[in-house]
Order: sequence, then C-alpha cells, then structure tokens
Amino acid sequence: MTLILILTASVVTIALRALPFVLFGGNRQMPPVIHKVANLMPPAIIAVLVVYCLKNSIVNITMESLAAGIAALATTLVHLWKRNTLASIAIGTIIYMVCIRLFV
Repeated sequence: MTLILILTASVVTIALRALPFVLFGGNRQMPPVIHKVANLMPPAIIAVLVVYCLKNSIVNITMESLAAGIAALATTLVHLWKRNTLASIAIGTIIYMVCIRLFV
C-alpha cells in the first residue's frame, strides 16, 4: 500500500512539473494571460506571507508587535534601498531578533 502511494505521488509530481514543457515547449508562445499571471504571482505571494506573519501583531498589540513592525519597516527600507532580497531578509531578521531581546 505504501509503495502504491509513493509511486502515485511520484507520477503526479513528475507529470505536473513536465506539463508546462509539454504545453509550451518548442516554438509555441505562452498566452498573454499566463505571462500576466507569472508576473503578478511573486508580489502576491510575498503579500500573503507578510499578512500571515504580521496577523497576530495587528490583532494583539504587544511589545512583540513593536519588534515585528520595526523589523518589517527595516526590511522594506533595506529592500527599497539595495534591491537585494538576501540582504533585506538578513537585516530584517537581525533587527527582529535584537528587538525581541530588548523589548520582550
């Protein structure tokens, strides 16, 4: 039974990953709607992650909320300044860790 489940999951995973190459491989162009969705997805995913991470801070205002807000602001400012995702995440994480040690 376990082997059947593993094989089924493997086949489905491989098929889903191969599907775009089968549909759009070669000289065929992607439809404009697919291009538009591909351009809109990364910012939408980031927005969902930010809301998920800050949802408790917005509902329950605590000192940890202050730390999260400062870190989020720092992350945003560093990203707008340097346009470097790794630097933004690193600085935001460091500032959050320092803030929760100081405020909480």
